[in-house]
Amino acid sequence: MVNTDIALKDAMGIDGALGVALVDLTSGMSLGALGGGSGELDMAIAAAGHTDVVRAKHRTMEMLGLQGTIEDILITLTRQYHLIRPLTARTGAGLFLVLVLDRERANLAMARRKLALIEGELDM
Repeated sequence: MVNTDIALKDAMGIDGALGVALVDLTSGMSLGALGGGSGELDMAIAAAGHTDVVRAKHRTMEMLGLQGTIEDILITLTRQYHLIRPLTARTGAGLFLVLVLDRERANLAMARRKLALIEGELDM
C-alpha cells in the first residue's frame, strides 16, 4: 500500500504524464496534485471541472438503471488525454484520480493499466 504522495509521483512516471490530481467528488477540491503549471493546464481547475463529468456519469447510470461502477472515463482532446479513474476501495469512496497525458507521447492502454495498478495500491 502507498500513500497519496507516492501514488501521485508514480502516476507522473507514466509516459506522457503532464499532471495528476486526487480529487474529492463531493467538493471538487484537489486533495493532492502534481504537474500542470503550464498556461494550458491548471490541475485545480481540471479537478473541479472533471468533478462535474463524474457526477453527470453517475446520474446517467442511475437514470438508465445501469449496475456496476465506472472503471474510467476518457476525454480525448486534440493534444491531450484526460483519464479519470474513480477509486473503488472502501477507503477511497468519493474520490477519483485524474491523469492528463500528452497525446503524442502517451500509450493510452499502458496508462490505463498503470493508473489501475496505482489505484489498487493507494491507501487512503
